[in-house]
Amino acid sequence: MNKFKYFFILLTAGAALVSCNKNDDDDDVVTVPLKDYTEQFKADNDSIEKYLKNNYIEEVTADFDIKISKIPEGGTQTSIWDQTVYPLQSRDVYNDDITYKVYYLVLNEGIGEAPCNVDGINASYVGNLLDGTVFDTSNNLGRVFYLDDPLLRDGWKEIMPKFKAGKAKPVNADGTITYTDFGAGVMFLPSGLAYYETGSGLIKAYTPIVFSVKLYAIQRLDHDRDGVLDFNEDINGDGYVYDFRDKVKYPNPPANLIDDTDGDGIADFMDIDDDGDGYTTLLEITKPAGKVGRVMENGVEVNYGPSKYFPFEAFAVEDDPTTPNINEALNSEPRGIPSFLKTITENGVTRNEYDYTTSGRKKIHLDKDYNTIKVTTVTAKK
Repeated sequence: MNKFKYFFILLTAGAALVSCNKNDDDDDVVTVPLKDYTEQFKADNDSIEKYLKNNYIEEVTADFDIKISKIPEGGTQTSIWDQTVYPLQSRDVYNDDITYKVYYLVLNEGIGEAPCNVDGINASYVGNLLDGTVFDTSNNLGRVFYLDDPLLRDGWKEIMPKFKAGKAKPVNADGTITYTDFGAGVMFLPSGLAYYETGSGLIKAYTPIVFSVKLYAIQRLDHDRDGVLDFNEDINGDGYVYDFRDKVKYPNPPANLIDDTDGDGIADFMDIDDDGDGYTTLLEITKPAGKVGRVMENGVEVNYGPSKYFPFEAFAVEDDPTTPNINEALNSEPRGIPSFLKTITENGVTRNEYDYTTSGRKKIHLDKDYNTIKVTTVTAKK
């Protein structure tokens, strides 16, 4: 009985010890709050600028491989910051509700087209830390990336459009493809446009990183499948389009970055009806020539929607009851969003009206120049 009593006491004490240790372990688990993006960017930017001022470009090969080394104590090498052979450039990037300043070098611009920031690319890369440690490399082999892939670092889609694709050589005997005259450069990414709090492998959390990249080829994409490639839906022509519906990443986007023709909150490259006229963009650009509005074909009414160009072939009208054998409404065309405004002054009163009638004007979602057209002043006769 006594043995059982002592066994029970030991068992209870052991349980209490385990319980205590568990609670201690729980107390040791500390949830680290996400660092403030503004403060972290300031720290990252200081580190990057220090790196740029204390390292130099030791070599750039004919194939645009770059070797960056630290300036030794007392060294006279010209820093990346001060050298002018490959002038240091920067781009302002709105992300996480702050504006990042991202430094980059263009070693070779390339001869092809530049990708939009949501296009596909074929590129090779070397990634390293500021201390020179290489954490990843494609070994000069091109890999396919989609710049808006959530798994790809945001810095890539902001800097890769600064380069142009190369030219493919004839296919090699082993089936591989090589390129010449491709874009090549280096991007210096703050952690907010890299791995931020997560880190990855050798990359610690909140660590700025460096990527040397070569852009071999691009693949144009059409995210909303409306027949207009994404880069053609870049209204302001800056080479970048954004889906600002992500209010966590983009709570207050600058107006000059918004490419949204009808103002419905959906960027054109994600909007199947860019101009908001009730007809899909795909229908508007693929319908047969001369088919406008509602048309009777073999006894069946077909609605082809508005025409591609201004002036519209007909405006929306009501059926005229005095012409019982003709239904004017069937052949009419609803007004879509026009290209630009014109100013009309009548009886001393000036007003703006949409211009539906200027000859040769394209519909707004197809017109790259609509926002540069000067306002036309028309003064009505009294």
